[in-house]
Amino acid sequence: MKLPISARLLACCGFVHPNDRVADIGCDHGYLPIYLLRSGIARSVIASDVREKPLLTAVRNAEKYGVRDRMEFYLSDGASQIPRDFDVLVCAGMGADTMISILSAAPWLREPSYRLILQCQSKTPTLRKFLSDTGWQIARESALRDGRFLYTVMEVLWAPDAPRLTVMERYFPLALLAGPSGALPAYYRWVRRGLEISVERRGASADPEQRSALAELTALARAPELTYLMEGSE
Repeated sequence: MKLPISARLLACCGFVHPNDRVADIGCDHGYLPIYLLRSGIARSVIASDVREKPLLTAVRNAEKYGVRDRMEFYLSDGASQIPRDFDVLVCAGMGADTMISILSAAPWLREPSYRLILQCQSKTPTLRKFLSDTGWQIARESALRDGRFLYTVMEVLWAPDAPRLTVMERYFPLALLAGPSGALPAYYRWVRRGLEISVERRGASADPEQRSALAELTALARAPELTYLMEGSE
């Protein structure tokens, strides 16, 4: 029986290490943890959601796909009501404000034994700034396309001594260049165009940080080894 899992959730699964114990926050239909267990990647999964209806749907799906006995289910506001015996926390399909609220309410995650896998739906630069300012480091990040939309998935580690992200890196972190994907040029152009539109609309009153990020981002693609970022079209 084929699992109807999206490209962005599959990308999140690709960041999970073999034999990890996973906590999926905001599990919704439960397809991500079900895939991890059926594929033999995760050792166990905690699935939680703040709403009862999607959590019950996840329970039914786990039974349908034969992994109910290896999953624990919790009705939880963020990570506040789940056990802490896991290796990696996954948050996928949420906006930056929600993710920031979840992470701010769980300061116990701020230690090297935990990894975060985050797939942000909106205001991703805001999330990156929060992570960097708080003491988290984006160790890996990959761009992907899912249907008409572009996203990134990031692996985040607690590293309070790591250098803080520059203004440009909040919009386009250099971690994206370490393992480029086929969607990277499109993501680069999408980020750059968004900054261009914002700066053009506001004119003289444009945010100085956005102006700076746009200038640095434009210069980045002029490096001989990075000219591919401007290739192709939307």
